[in-house]
Amino acid sequence: MENSNSTLLAVHDLRKNYGKNSVLNGLNLQVNPREIHVLVGLNGAGKTTTIECVLGLKSFDSGSIHILDCPPSRLHTTNCRLAVVFDSPCIHPNLTVGQALKYASITCGNKNTASPKEVEGKLNISRYRNYKIKNLSLGNRRRASIAQALIGRPEFIILDEPFSSLDAGGVDDLLLLIKELNRKDGITFLLASHQLPYLERICSHVSILHRGQIAMSISTEELFRLEHTRALLHTNGDSNILSTLSNIPGVTICNNHLNDGIMVELDGITTAQLNRELNNQGVDVHELIRMRPSLDSLFRKVTGSNING
Repeated sequence: MENSNSTLLAVHDLRKNYGKNSVLNGLNLQVNPREIHVLVGLNGAGKTTTIECVLGLKSFDSGSIHILDCPPSRLHTTNCRLAVVFDSPCIHPNLTVGQALKYASITCGNKNTASPKEVEGKLNISRYRNYKIKNLSLGNRRRASIAQALIGRPEFIILDEPFSSLDAGGVDDLLLLIKELNRKDGITFLLASHQLPYLERICSHVSILHRGQIAMSISTEELFRLEHTRALLHTNGDSNILSTLSNIPGVTICNNHLNDGIMVELDGITTAQLNRELNNQGVDVHELIRMRPSLDSLFRKVTGSNING
């Protein structure tokens, strides 16, 4: 695998129209080495269109794309440095898993390729080696597609809706695999998906696609720092708690559900400081839970939309 400090993907002012409908409206995106970068957006936001333009599968109206130091039209010269797994598995249905992986190895020129047995083991599909692709479940077809992508030992892998058709166990396996390949082999990932609860378990960077543009692109560490801490508070149910909370600097009440707990947003005050202040004012605090910011809440804040809606 080549070691490079340069940007692996740079998209500048990308514009794509379908007739009079503008899908991408000045999109800018950058993916750097060793990132697990996620592209998130509502269904129909243009995630797949962006990937298809990046890969040269769709023309675009204006803008520029450089991937692995070349335009999309020259991707065939990058010698298996890039691998792609689409939403719908793209393997000939009459090939067996073993044949598909052997063919992938031949296509890569048999140079420094992973062995079929190695990738079968990583994806837990060794038992299906002699099964035809068309006879596999959708989830195992996806596993076979990812195994095929790993044959060439790529340095950059693009996954479009990678969790589609996977059960809970399959999702866990895939997340673990992505983390290990990123950490041990230095593989960079770009994942296009709307499955925020899964993505936030592994991603290092997030780009939010909204109205044809990247509304925000930032590391998840920085992104979470932008979000004020929230806490769920359970007390003895005294209605005076609301007025008490409203008079504590840095505390904003998000709801007034005394029985289900009061959600508060904290700015410049920790949960420990809040607990101490409430105790000082004679409030009987039964439970105070610090809520971890989520990609879902950040997405809704940036776009005003619920990605799961």
